[in-house]
Amino acid sequence: MRILVVEDNASLCMNLAALLERQGHQVDFAADGITGLRLALQQPPDVLVLDLTLPGLDGLRVCERLRQEADRYVPVLMLTARDMVADKLAGFDAGADDYLTKPFSGDELLARCLALSRRHRLGASQVLQLGTLRIDRRAGRAWRKECPLDLQQTPFRILLELAEASPRTLTRSELIDRLWGDAPPQSDPLRSHLYLLRQALDRPFDTPMLRTVHGVGYALVPDL
Repeated sequence: MRILVVEDNASLCMNLAALLERQGHQVDFAADGITGLRLALQQPPDVLVLDLTLPGLDGLRVCERLRQEADRYVPVLMLTARDMVADKLAGFDAGADDYLTKPFSGDELLARCLALSRRHRLGASQVLQLGTLRIDRRAGRAWRKECPLDLQQTPFRILLELAEASPRTLTRSELIDRLWGDAPPQSDPLRSHLYLLRQALDRPFDTPMLRTVHGVGYALVPDL
């Protein structure tokens, strides 16, 4: 999972980083609400772990604005010392999916993050439709105008990431991070795979769907 932790306690952040990274998850951190909201909107994580008491913008406002502004659903686990029922209800009312009070067990936090991520994936359709493009996530196959696209694994993953983010543009660094994490290939990791994707997705058809946004990155544009 990609987990974004918005928490202003540096010691707690270090402990969470050790716990989550030891399990193979990728973790990003923000120490204030404004930065946390910006990161969650720019590169939506699989799960957002969100403290309530934050400088700049408190956790409730972060969650509310995330629900209003995000172009995809981000599961939110609120993490706070506030344990009153009224506080929990306020968190759920702001759009939180789960609520964990401090002090907490690291194993419980990890289990709740996994449950939120799986729940979100279960609720999503396995087939994604974008214009005449149809992608079957489970089968790892795609069609355009009902013509099967001959795609290797990495070009298919690029197509899926762009389709899920559409109409938002993904930067090169976002794509590289999503595909290879902290261990990208030594040479230009996208160039050849994007070429193969264009050959399969756009070359046989009149209207290109894969767009290069110069100076920014790449976007998938519906053809209808």
